[in-house]
Amino acid sequence: MLVPRPTYLQKLEKLANKQIIKVLTGVRRCGKSSLLQLFQQQLLADGVQPEQIQAINFEDLAFSKLTDYQELYRYLSQRLLPDQMNYIFLDEIQNVPNFEKAVDSLFIKSNVDLYITGSNAFMLSGELATLLSGRYIEIPVYPLSFKEFAQAKPDQSLQESYQQYLLRGGFPFALQLPDDESFRDYIDGVVNTVLVKDVLARKDKSDSTLVRRLAAFLTETAGSLTSPKKIADTLTSMGEKTTPNTVASYLELLENAFLFYRCDRFDIGGKKYLSINPKYYPVDISLRRALVGQKRPNKGSRLEAIVYQELRRRGYEIYVGVMQQTEVDFVVVKDGRREYYQVSLSLDDEQTYQREVRSLRLIDDNYPKIILTEDPGHFDDQGISQVNIIDWLMGE
Repeated sequence: MLVPRPTYLQKLEKLANKQIIKVLTGVRRCGKSSLLQLFQQQLLADGVQPEQIQAINFEDLAFSKLTDYQELYRYLSQRLLPDQMNYIFLDEIQNVPNFEKAVDSLFIKSNVDLYITGSNAFMLSGELATLLSGRYIEIPVYPLSFKEFAQAKPDQSLQESYQQYLLRGGFPFALQLPDDESFRDYIDGVVNTVLVKDVLARKDKSDSTLVRRLAAFLTETAGSLTSPKKIADTLTSMGEKTTPNTVASYLELLENAFLFYRCDRFDIGGKKYLSINPKYYPVDISLRRALVGQKRPNKGSRLEAIVYQELRRRGYEIYVGVMQQTEVDFVVVKDGRREYYQVSLSLDDEQTYQREVRSLRLIDDNYPKIILTEDPGHFDDQGISQVNIIDWLMGE
């Protein structure tokens, strides 16, 4: 079952037939391959002939001989149709050493429209960035948003879908799994694959136990300020001896594998960026099931992680706000416009409400200030909006 993903398809439609390489990036199993299939179906529906399309998935052993970049170029070149646009889709291209050389040679052909995907940020660094500078556009792909998740389950109420999303997250294939055991095994497999192929394989003398405990720590403490030293001290106290430098190197690898995202701080009053003590958020809340198991979740942290990833999907730059010794969960920027967000499970308690609005009231500007909560309704108090999380998640 291919889950419709209209937002991404619209982006691809706008870029189709333009001489720029479309690079789809994101964690493994987030739906990049399915998105390419959906777009190919759309091309066929629009009149493109099947022979105009070449699609290769480098995780398929049938194409193992094409992991030599020169052989890959010959294979594709021989199948190009003259005087027609040729649509080439190369899935998980990072499995081809020096793939950028083949991609660059295909790019310079006027009748080639090129789409590639990768599950590691390293593919956009080094020689690729140099060789293809100005020739590609990156399209980040994430697991399903709540809106996509809910639309794939039209027979459920939004509240039912929301409760299920809190437990299962948005990896697309998980929608098809009938029971909790199957889901848990699947998510565990996704996490293990990412840790082995995109983290451990990229570090000499890697430590699989350490990296898994680090990932579990980041998942459990999502939304908490931290640092490599603090993490190293905590893991060492738990019996996993390590150093801040080792932790820092693994943090970079986990980020490059798109498994976790770093959120730096921003001093709102001083208008300056702070590079120490960031927060980390998992790419999807389902990681908790694989890394932390059945331990009782911090529901506030889980909700904050959902909001963080939704803001990423919507294309915002995201920071943790600092304002006169208080904190704003998220300061976001897009197209020169700033917004402020607080996230709270409930504001029924007056003391909680006053705590959440305090930092927002200290901000002396007219940009939107929003508190997201599971409470029903939409309220406005002196320019501070309180919005139900489901309504917000369904709103864009």
